[in-house]
Amino acid sequence: MTRLSADEAIRLPIPSDHDVQQRVANLLDCAIRRQWWTFYLDENDVQFPLIMPMAGYPESPHEPEPEFGTAVALMANRLSMIVREIDAAKLVFVWERPGPAATTPDDRVWARELGEACRAEGVAVRAQLILHDDGVRWFAPDDYA
Repeated sequence: MTRLSADEAIRLPIPSDHDVQQRVANLLDCAIRRQWWTFYLDENDVQFPLIMPMAGYPESPHEPEPEFGTAVALMANRLSMIVREIDAAKLVFVWERPGPAATTPDDRVWARELGEACRAEGVAVRAQLILHDDGVRWFAPDDYA
């Protein structure tokens, strides 16, 4: 697989689902730890030069958070602040976790809850993918319906 430089990544749009999966595969190899990544896109599906990992997120999106109600509501609020600050149009989430490609119940709950919380904050989620032991897999909407 050909690796992209940062300069290439911020110039080449990623408009299709296949392109999104290829971009993530070019930038992230395989799962090392439990964390998620955010990629930020502009209105033309061009990636911003900002990729942010989030390690140590709670086991449950429903974990209480005093100011926002739940952990997932806090995360969506913070993501909306970043989106506004950099003027991004949408996000791509990559859920990294060791193990097989098949989604787990925990994967599905987090993907569903974070997607819904982001929509409630007015943040468009372009895609969600799983980074597993063997690479990247598309996280189909049916996986978290």
